[in-house]
Amino acid sequence: MIGAPDAYVQFTSWNIGENEGVISIGKYCLITPGVRIMAAERIEIGDACMIAHGAYISDADWHGIYDRAEPVGNTKPIALEDNVWIGDSAIICKGVTIGKNSIIGAGAVVTKDVPPNCIYAGNPAKLVKKLEDKGFNTRKDFFNDPKKLANDFDMLDKFTLSENTFINWLKSIILPDKEH
Repeated sequence: MIGAPDAYVQFTSWNIGENEGVISIGKYCLITPGVRIMAAERIEIGDACMIAHGAYISDADWHGIYDRAEPVGNTKPIALEDNVWIGDSAIICKGVTIGKNSIIGAGAVVTKDVPPNCIYAGNPAKLVKKLEDKGFNTRKDFFNDPKKLANDFDMLDKFTLSENTFINWLKSIILPDKEH
C-alpha cells in the first residue's frame, strides 16, 4: 500500500444489523493513494492486483432508495480475480466480478461483470479489447526472487544517483537552479 498525506487509502467495513462487511486482499497487491474500498457484505481482491489512485470499490448503495435514512441499502459482493488492474479514478459497483488478468480503464464505471483477459473502459464500462492469454508477468513474478529484486533496485539507485555528489549538493545550496 502506498499512502500520501493528501490522498489517504480508506478501507471501510460496516457491521450494521445483518450486514458484516468483509474485505479480503490477496498477496502481492498494489493499492495506491486515494483508493477507497467500502464493504457492507464482501469484497474479495485476488493475488497480484493493482488498484490505481482514486479508485472506488463499493458493494452497497449506502442508503435506501426510498428511505434515505436506511443504513447500507442493497448490497451485492464484489470479486476481483487474480492479476486485475483497476485504472485511476475507476468505480467498481456492487455485484461485479472482474475476471483474471482484466484491466479497467481510468475513470471507468463498472456496473456489470467483466470476463477474464479483457480491457474495459468508459461510463458505463464496455469492452475495448480482448487480451491474448499468452501468460502474464504478474506482481507475484516481480517479487518471486527478493534478492534479485533488491539488487535491481540497488542498481537503479546507483544509476539515478550517480551524479549526486557532495560538491553538487553544495552547489545546489549556494547556487540553486532558478528554473526548478
